[in-house]
Amino acid sequence: MTWIYLSPHFDDVALSCGGLLREQSQSKEAVEVWTICAGEIPSGPLSSFARSLHERWGTDSGMVEQRRAEDVRSCHHIGAGARHFDFPDCIYRRDLDSNAHLYASEEALFGELHPNENALVAQLHNELTLEIPADAQVVAPLAVGGHVDHRLVRAAAQKLELRLWYYADYPYIEYAGETVWDQLEKKEHCDFHISEAGLEAWAASIAAHASQVSTFWSEREAMLAAIHAYHRRVGGVRLYRI
Repeated sequence: MTWIYLSPHFDDVALSCGGLLREQSQSKEAVEVWTICAGEIPSGPLSSFARSLHERWGTDSGMVEQRRAEDVRSCHHIGAGARHFDFPDCIYRRDLDSNAHLYASEEALFGELHPNENALVAQLHNELTLEIPADAQVVAPLAVGGHVDHRLVRAAAQKLELRLWYYADYPYIEYAGETVWDQLEKKEHCDFHISEAGLEAWAASIAAHASQVSTFWSEREAMLAAIHAYHRRVGGVRLYRI
């Protein structure tokens, strides 16, 4: 069986369910992470918001190449193949008519998809339709937290003629509140146990995204403690059917 995990950004699958991929790969199942918003930065000036994120991440114009390399290392820790699509991150996307940045603030990142991006959803759906093997198990983000790139990937995946699995977007799920947890508890789901070795591989896969870890944690020990706590809460890694 082949498992294909759709990751809006380079680190989303590693963060949300990296330990599960390690357990699956150890069981000799084929596992792949398909990162969607992995394209090069389009030409033209960045928004002030994008520049501020680059400063936070300590990256420059070679950021995409750096993050692709991080992702390959991350996937190696969990025994997964890495595939990178050519869609740019939302902070770089522009309106085709006005050339204005579509998502130029923190607030915009967690709002609705811009209406002009319906064509992008259709384009991604078409690419996935052509590329996903008929016998693959496809796992998409729930888009907990509402990040527009997570919404993009879920919207395109739901157009596929497949019965999808979904993963809860970590760490956004930690900030979602008990109401969201209660709603998810009522959904059809399957819990997968993660071994101690799996937890270590999970943490290593997250740490491999070195440019991004500081966004959530000040040190590796704090990240490892957070992953263990999340694992205890759900009794492993949980995948949902919607």
